[in-house]
Amino acid sequence: MDRHVLVATDDTEHSKLAVAYAIHLAIVNKAELTIVVVNVAMGGARGPVLYSYDEAEARRITGRAAERARLAGLSDVHEAVILSREADSGIVQYADEKKIDHIVVGTGDKGLVSRLVLGSVAADVARRAHCTVTIAR
Repeated sequence: MDRHVLVATDDTEHSKLAVAYAIHLAIVNKAELTIVVVNVAMGGARGPVLYSYDEAEARRITGRAAERARLAGLSDVHEAVILSREADSGIVQYADEKKIDHIVVGTGDKGLVSRLVLGSVAADVARRAHCTVTIAR
């Protein structure tokens, strides 16, 4: 049974579908819901580390999703910003640490070449996670 659901969002349309499904899953299972944004670190070695979002924007993204969850009737909703070099490893590590039962992620419409060359965060999470992973599309 899913007691703790995690959903990763970046406020794109496909991640909004993941948030909607995670909310549904949490309601049906009377589960705790954690909404995360992975703030991916870039640069470093010889220059400054830059992140995908500033802290305020990352919090706005999780806040909007959390508000949707609360409006749907969930009360046990948590928000987190994960700092990581790679989105997939950040999600999986956080899920391991927090003993998450179910991860929900979205996936965009990538063409074959994009998938082969760039890979997919959703596919990497599904491959590496210790728990059930749902890929919403």
